[in-house]
Amino acid sequence: MRHGSIPGARGRVRPLSLLGDPVLREPCRDVTDFGPELADLVEDLFATMYAAPGVGLAANQIGVPLRVFVYDCPDDEDVRHVGHVVNPRLVAADGVVLRGPEGCLSLPGLEAGTERYDHAVVEGRTVTGEPVTVHGTGFFARCLQHECDHVEGRLYVDHLTGWRRRRSARQITRAPWHRASAGQL
Repeated sequence: MRHGSIPGARGRVRPLSLLGDPVLREPCRDVTDFGPELADLVEDLFATMYAAPGVGLAANQIGVPLRVFVYDCPDDEDVRHVGHVVNPRLVAADGVVLRGPEGCLSLPGLEAGTERYDHAVVEGRTVTGEPVTVHGTGFFARCLQHECDHVEGRLYVDHLTGWRRRRSARQITRAPWHRASAGQL
């Protein structure tokens, strides 16, 4: 990505992987090649996220099992955070646990009150291989934890318990995108 360019402007919108696609449930592989294919993937992730629209998107959500995600997400003070992380590691999730509405582009139209910490720190690399550390608070911390879950093969519904989990399971079976092979939380 060129410095100063609009993320996703050169990317192509790719189809989203939906719940039931095995790529969403497998831990993703580390990126080892920081070349033009990775830059193209990041551009495609931004283009797809903006088209969806969403505030974050992991590579496995477009069928690519690599540890990469992008984000364009506000925090609770309405400060906009835009970027990407390659080979992300959630190194801190702490502070106050808050339950807030959470959805996912791979489970379109659904959301549930999900508990997340209000502070998160993610370490990884940029598309060119430079080290990067991203700090998030509030809604942006939720986004970072959500995307780190994706690269580990987890979804927000995995954090649900009790009636919230049962309600989400019912909503999934009724969703128009639900496939016979999907549906299991």
